[in-house]
Amino acid sequence: MLSYVVRVLRVFNPAPGTRIETLKGGAIVGNEEKDLSPEEISAQEEGDVVGEELEDVESLKKALAEEKAKAEDYLNNWQRSQADFINYKKRIEQERNETVKFANATLTLDLLAVLDDLERALDNVTPKLAGFTWVDGIGLIYRKLQAILEGHGLTEIEALGQPFDPNLHEAVLYGEGEEGKVIEELQKGYKLHDRVLRPTMVKVGKSGEETSQEEGESAEGD
Repeated sequence: MLSYVVRVLRVFNPAPGTRIETLKGGAIVGNEEKDLSPEEISAQEEGDVVGEELEDVESLKKALAEEKAKAEDYLNNWQRSQADFINYKKRIEQERNETVKFANATLTLDLLAVLDDLERALDNVTPKLAGFTWVDGIGLIYRKLQAILEGHGLTEIEALGQPFDPNLHEAVLYGEGEEGKVIEELQKGYKLHDRVLRPTMVKVGKSGEETSQEEGESAEGD
C-alpha cells in the first residue's frame, strides 16, 4: 500500500520536465504505462492488505503489553492494600481483646487489698475463736472472693523457694539463706492473665558472710 501511494505521489508531483501520462488502472514505469493483469492487481492488493494487517497486529501487541503491565501493577497494589488491611484488622482485634482482658485491672488491684485483709484476719484467728460461726463466714467470704477473682484471670505468683526474679518479685529484705532464693514471702503477688498485676514482696537469701557484713554496716550507721 505504501509503495503504491509513493508511485501515485510521483505522478502527481513529477520532476521538472517529466511528461505525465494518465493512469488507466496500470502501473507507471518511468514515463511509460504498463498494464497489469487481473492476477497481478489482485496480488498487489493482497500484499497491501497483508502489510496493513501486520501493522495492526504489531500495534495490538504493543497495546496488549502496556495493558498487561498496568494490570500487574494494579494487582500488586491491590495485594499490598489487602495485606495492610488484614494486618490492620488483626491489630485492632488484638487491641480490643487486650482492652477487654485488662478492663478490670484497676478494680482487681483494689480488691487485692480486701483479699489481703481477709487472709490476715483468718491467719490470726486464735484457737478459742476458731469454732465460731462468724469466723467460718469470714473464711467463706474469703474463698468466694478468691474464686471470683481467679475466674477473671487472677493467678497467684509462686515465690517461696523460687529463684529471685525481679520481673515477678520485689526484694524487701535480705537474710541468711540459699543465695538468690526467696526464703520468705511477705506479701503475695498476683498476675492478671499474662501480666504482673502486683509483684510478690519477698525476703531473699544471702550467704552468711554478706549478711553479717550488712548487719555490721547497719549497726555502725545507727
